[in-house]
Parts: sequence; structure tokens; C-alpha cells
Amino acid sequence: MAKSMEELIELIDRIPDEPAKPGEFILPELMAIAVAHEVRDDDIVFAGTGLPMVGIMTANMLNAPHALLIYESGICDGKTMHVPMSVCDQRAANMSSTLGGLVDTFGYYLQQGFVTLGFLGGAAIDKYGGVNVTSIGDYFQPSHRFTGSGGNSDIGTMARRTAFIILQEKRRFVERNEYTTTPGWWCWDFKTREWKPKKEVWKGTPFADCGPCAVVTNMGVYRFDDQGIIYLDSHHPGVTVDQIKENCGFELNVSRVTGETRHPTYRELFVLREFVDPELIFLPAKSEYPAAIQSLIDG
Repeated sequence: MAKSMEELIELIDRIPDEPAKPGEFILPELMAIAVAHEVRDDDIVFAGTGLPMVGIMTANMLNAPHALLIYESGICDGKTMHVPMSVCDQRAANMSSTLGGLVDTFGYYLQQGFVTLGFLGGAAIDKYGGVNVTSIGDYFQPSHRFTGSGGNSDIGTMARRTAFIILQEKRRFVERNEYTTTPGWWCWDFKTREWKPKKEVWKGTPFADCGPCAVVTNMGVYRFDDQGIIYLDSHHPGVTVDQIKENCGFELNVSRVTGETRHPTYRELFVLREFVDPELIFLPAKSEYPAAIQSLIDG
């Protein structure tokens, strides 16, 4: 017999908060939980469609219950129980504080400096955290045209810190993007016509210290050093550092690797599967719980 929402909520604290074993979770679940760990309890988060939504909603129910969520469609501080299909899905408006529009989310919340964390995706990223979601090849005659910024540049440059979720391939992890949609920690100085640290180019603006803080891929988790250069922080279970280096288009700093990415806990997986995305809108499948966990759920 299916349990009610109230019964499931009462179960959360009874599910062990201990790491799941290999084979008890899938890669997208690991990535979503890794993203959730980037959220602080006092964050104001601007999230895009997909795993960013899944991550912030999971964080809201576990490690960051007071974090406030904003969608670019104008929904502010919604209390959605199941992940919306997009930022325009009205399920995201459940118990929200305000319902506005693009002018509110970008013109007021973001450009006024209220957003502390942005969650974004990208087609390619360079070693300085610059992201391309525009085109491959010559801009005027590209070999492939993407959907474009859609707010990526605004959020990535004006949120105090930004976490990216990107699939990792050699062609996606590049020395320098062919087209930079969202500047990272180094950007083009149009006055001197050269690449410079963002803090120098944007000096004197409120956004000089805003930039990428983490990148979560299907292979590992990355962070940025004091020079604004990406480095490998952890590798996912079953992935070696050598495999990651092979799927990187530049000389990657792996000297600071802390080890394997932390496994999601049973409690995190329970929240993710039963509350955040039970319809498998963004998660491709749902693994079975171990017998001991399933017996707790069945009661």
C-alpha cells in the first residue's frame, strides 16, 4: 500500500544518514547530491532546469532548509514537493513568496546583488571557468549552434558564486572556448585586447569577485584555485584520475585530489527519490534500496 506524503515525511529522520554502497545509487543521483552540497543554508539560489532544480530541492529538504530558490520565470521562494518540468511549470509556484517575471528576477534580485548562488549547465567549459552555450566554430558560420545564453551569462557573472553541471568529454573541457558566453575567472579585456584575470578587468564593479566555485561532471567534482584555474577536487566512484585526464583538453591540475566523491547517504537518496523526482523527470531510473532500508520504508 502506497504511503501518504505525511507518512513519507515522518520517515525521513528514520532513514540512516550513512553513505550508500557502490551499486546502490546511479551516477545522476550522485551528481545531484554533489550539487546539493554546494548550497548553504543562507543562500539565495538562482537555478535552471534539470539537475540544478533537483539539487537545490534536495538541499532544501536536508542541508539547507532556509535557502531561498528563484526561477527566472519570476517564481520566488516556492515550496515545491516534486521537481517541476521547467522553470515555467506552475508546480514551482506552490507556496511561493512572490510571482513576478523576468524583470523581477534579473533586474531586481540578480542585478541588485541579492543572488548568492547560481546553478547552471553548459556545452563546454575552459580551464578558467568560462562557459560556452552559444556555438562551436566561427560564430557567423558555426558547425553547431546551441540555444544561447538564456540567462547563463547574467547569472554566471552576477551571482556571488556559481556551480556548473556539465558532461565531461575532451571536446567539452577545453583550454579556451571558441566562444565565451559566460566569462569565468579570466576574461577578455576589450581595452587592451588581451585575456586578463576577471578581478582586474571588472575592478571597481560589484561583480569583480563573482564567479564559478565548482563544476560537477559525470566524472568528478572540480574547484578553482587562487589564480582562477580549475583543478580536480574528487573523482566519482569507478572513475580513475587517468581517465579524467584523458577526457580533458588541457593539462589538468590533479595534485589537490581529495579522493573519491562522497557517496550519497541513504537519507539523501530517499529524499531524492521519494520527494524530489519520484516521477523520474530528470533522473533516468531508480535503484532498489538495500533490504534493511526497504524494510524501514515498508514499515
